[in-house]
Amino acid sequence: MTQSALTAARTAAPRVQFEGWTSVSAPKSIEGPQDGARAVPPLLDLVRKASDAGADAIIIACFDDTGLAEAQEIAACPVIGIGQASYVIASLLAGPTAVITTVEAAVPVIKANIKAQGQSATVRHVEAADVPVLTLTNSPAVALAKFSDAAQKLPADTVNLILGCSGAVSIKRDLQADLHLNVIDGVTAAARLSRVFLTDESV
Repeated sequence: MTQSALTAARTAAPRVQFEGWTSVSAPKSIEGPQDGARAVPPLLDLVRKASDAGADAIIIACFDDTGLAEAQEIAACPVIGIGQASYVIASLLAGPTAVITTVEAAVPVIKANIKAQGQSATVRHVEAADVPVLTLTNSPAVALAKFSDAAQKLPADTVNLILGCSGAVSIKRDLQADLHLNVIDGVTAAARLSRVFLTDESV
């Protein structure tokens, strides 16, 4: 999943020098607040390491924006969450936005983030596809079918769709082809936003 996110970021901003780091001491996937809480300490270790190494910006590639506030407090550079970046991009587009995420346990976390970040007027609906996070990497065709099914449940006035997991970069193209919606993935959104903060196009 780190590799797929890294590829997506490099595609979105090809002149930027991205590095992809995996938090190997954290849970293999984050599926709800308990996993998120366990992921924060090793994440912050990596944030300190990247900040000390002189990164111009740091992207946290978990749609729950896990540890984002804590990371922003300790880093010497901007820290961008892919959920946060998605909401910012969606706020620049016309029409209501919805999120499709992986599991139901993630929905309250995402809704709380949307409210805390002042994006409730733009991002009006969050739906779970009922598919484990790692399925996006291990069985993308299965995940695609689940996300497609979830899209059928979205409010009829939905114009923009945010994919609520970094692993969803693996299904974005196929999903976009099936839906008459603007599809936003957080990795691409964060990669493009990161260019604002760069001094030498390295991150």
